[in-house]
Amino acid sequence: MTEPERAAGESSTGDDARRPSAASRKTAFGDPDASVLEQMGGVRGLVFSSIPVLTFVPVNAFWGLTAAIWGALGVAVAMLAWSLARRDNPQPAISGFIGVAICVFIAWRTGDAKGYFLYGIITQAVYGSAFALSAIAGWPLVGVIWGFLDGKGMAWRRIPPARRWYTVATGFWAALFAIRAVLQYILYLNDEVNWLGAARIGMGWPLALVAFLGTVWAVRRAMAHEKDAESAVAEQSPGDAARGD
Repeated sequence: MTEPERAAGESSTGDDARRPSAASRKTAFGDPDASVLEQMGGVRGLVFSSIPVLTFVPVNAFWGLTAAIWGALGVAVAMLAWSLARRDNPQPAISGFIGVAICVFIAWRTGDAKGYFLYGIITQAVYGSAFALSAIAGWPLVGVIWGFLDGKGMAWRRIPPARRWYTVATGFWAALFAIRAVLQYILYLNDEVNWLGAARIGMGWPLALVAFLGTVWAVRRAMAHEKDAESAVAEQSPGDAARGD
């Protein structure tokens, strides 16, 4: 092997070593091989978010608030212990346990089963407001989050079509959180504990799935505009360099 060939091979190897692998760059938006369920947290995320509610509501109906509180806490602890014993990623179980603990504390302090759902209603309202305000301010949160994950930062803000599509994606989540908050708050005001439980589950994953699919659709269009802008810059650069010479 000649010296130039050896140098080229070493340069190529060094670039490949520095360049992140395709697997490491896969994300929820960029990995077409992953199922939607996997991208949204998998079956475990669905189970961990549903079982405490499915325990609290019927136990409250038959045995009262105190039993429902202990029942929801019990299943949250059991799921956390099961996750740790299997050495799975404990994050869904830990997050679920903290959420259940806050919910049952509010129910205990208010002395009313519907208090279990108040924390969720408040968080949905806060999230919805944050997403909506970010879109109005020209800093749509989906674009901010995706720019961080994709490693490109806020470059998309200089590309108006990309910014519009990130705003569309952010609007999906703002609408999702607003629908959840408003409808569940109406049920809360009317003391509909059973329907609150049904709404928590029914408006959880199904609506999130719709918002997620809409986000993938919008983000991929934003990324296409970003790629077009990068190509346009790359095409102009040689000509600019020639004129400078």
